[in-house]
Amino acid sequence: MNSHEVEIVVYGAEQLCPSCVNLPSSKETFEWLESAIARKFPDQPFKMTYVDIYQPTGEIKQLDFAKKVVEEDMFYPVVVIKEKVVGEGNPRLKTIFSELEKYGYKAI
Repeated sequence: MNSHEVEIVVYGAEQLCPSCVNLPSSKETFEWLESAIARKFPDQPFKMTYVDIYQPTGEIKQLDFAKKVVEEDMFYPVVVIKEKVVGEGNPRLKTIFSELEKYGYKAI
């Protein structure tokens, strides 16, 4: 079982990504991911953080990455684990789960 907590950061905005019209909002994706990860890896600690790309708060590296999402016109939400982008626009659970398993998470 994983003994340390991995942080999953979701960068997004209230308004939908212009290229992501038929997809859920960033906040909906954040909530969906949180539930899916908790079901896949029960009793294994993880931290979910949401950062609004237009009104960011938090650590300097999160503020800098939020700025990068806007400046580079990335498709949001953007999902980041340990400074690695693991999802953009319409994140895939399989990719996110695979990344978490690299840090010792075990599916139950």
